Amino acid sequence: MTWEIKAGLMGKVQREASEYLFSHFPGLEDKLSIDDYLTERIAMQDELFRRVPPMRGAVALVQSLHKAGVPIALATGSNKRNFELKTAHLPELFGLFDADAILTADSPEVRPGRGKPNPDIFLAAATKLGRDVGSPDAEPTAAQAAERARGLVFEDARPGVAAGVAAGMNVVWVPEPELLALEPDAKFGAKQVLAHLEEWDPKEWGLPPVSFVVPDLK
Repeated sequence: MTWEIKAGLMGKVQREASEYLFSHFPGLEDKLSIDDYLTERIAMQDELFRRVPPMRGAVALVQSLHKAGVPIALATGSNKRNFELKTAHLPELFGLFDADAILTADSPEVRPGRGKPNPDIFLAAATKLGRDVGSPDAEPTAAQAAERARGLVFEDARPGVAAGVAAGMNVVWVPEPELLALEPDAKFGAKQVLAHLEEWDPKEWGLPPVSFVVPDLK
């Protein structure tokens, strides 16, 4: 599978992503049904999810923001089941988010078909943090637009970048290098594009410093 195909898979729900994948391999469905593929894929993912490492710099960033009292929420395109599988072994990171400020693709606040790249999940996350950012169904007032513009979104996928931009928030895009190489000069509306979170400078955003401690691997 090429990185172009992977880029197209990101942000899609499982069946939609599978149909997209199969469309790039004519004749595959004659040998393997999408239902059978999903069964095998889910079994493999369940095993891999239990040991997925955190993104470089993520633990230090979240711990620092949490310690400084900066309101933080999590808005993921994963469903609740997959999110819990991915995060159960990383309490030092995900345990810092208030449970009410964690939104998944199947949270009741996110209507079916309104996941990323739609802005709904980020607006719902801001609302969970007590911010009046209005509704995705109505034009925001001046005050609501200003509140949206105070939001800072960290994203690794293009649909998430589009969702943050559509929500009127500032987006820091941290893509995998292979994805960035597809369009190295494209920012898709993001305010910053970083190779990893440790490149992020909180001073540029008026936020407290973050200590990105790099382990001694000698």
